[in-house]
Amino acid sequence: MNSTKTLRVSCAQLHWARSLDRNLDQTIRYIRLAADEGSRVVLFPEANLTGYYFPDVTRIPPESVDRALESVCKAAAANNIWVIVGTLKKTSDRCLNLAHVISPNGTIAYEYAKVHMAGRDERKYCRGGNKLALFEIDGVMCTLAICRDGRHPELYRLPAMAGARVLFHPSCSSDEIEAVVWKRVSGRAQQPVGPNSRIFHCVANTVGQSPDGKQTSSGQSFIRDVNGLPLAEAGWYQEEMITAVLDIERADRFYALESMRNPPFLRAYWKKMVEEVRAMADQKPQ
Repeated sequence: MNSTKTLRVSCAQLHWARSLDRNLDQTIRYIRLAADEGSRVVLFPEANLTGYYFPDVTRIPPESVDRALESVCKAAAANNIWVIVGTLKKTSDRCLNLAHVISPNGTIAYEYAKVHMAGRDERKYCRGGNKLALFEIDGVMCTLAICRDGRHPELYRLPAMAGARVLFHPSCSSDEIEAVVWKRVSGRAQQPVGPNSRIFHCVANTVGQSPDGKQTSSGQSFIRDVNGLPLAEAGWYQEEMITAVLDIERADRFYALESMRNPPFLRAYWKKMVEEVRAMADQKPQ
């Protein structure tokens, strides 16, 4: 049983290629706005603190990223709200593309590393994570996928089988203008999370151009009901925040659970995979 029947969620849509200081200021601003809206959770885009423009990201000292995270933790505590932010953090073997789930008491309660890299720069500078995401927010089981991860339904359907009712999906849908326009027309090629799993789907995407003008991002952050219909949507160009109330009881995970039952010869394999997801869920991203 869940300890809450509804969850008010905000998604902040921010620029993807600005400085760490500017990103931190905007993040704290939207944390306050989300709290003022009465939201319990605010989701930010992929790598919203460091930015996703690799010529700049690779020059950011790791200690600066740590200080920015500490500031976000303090803002979460000051506003009594769950915050999900993203960073690109250096390790001994390239970077991890991380989502940090920060609790209302100001501690990092969970971390997930993106599994599937996207684009030439990310493949060069980053490597994939080692687990799927499964964690609780106020008693509601949730999962995470980061941008390109969303094209791989097993990354959120297995957590849905394990109990997840909400998919938080930070994204940076940056590309050349032709590809971005196609993404807008096609709905950003998002997988039908609700219609194939019956869980909520919350996406915080980016907007804006790169400093060299060669790339832009598609915007259109959204919050979708378990049947795939929009509860809230953002525009294509501007930084903004959207908010919706999730009726958690609607997220019955029906289609994900049906996959575990039929066809019968797959049941044992699904059960084994779900057990592995649960067993690895709390491991630190490596």
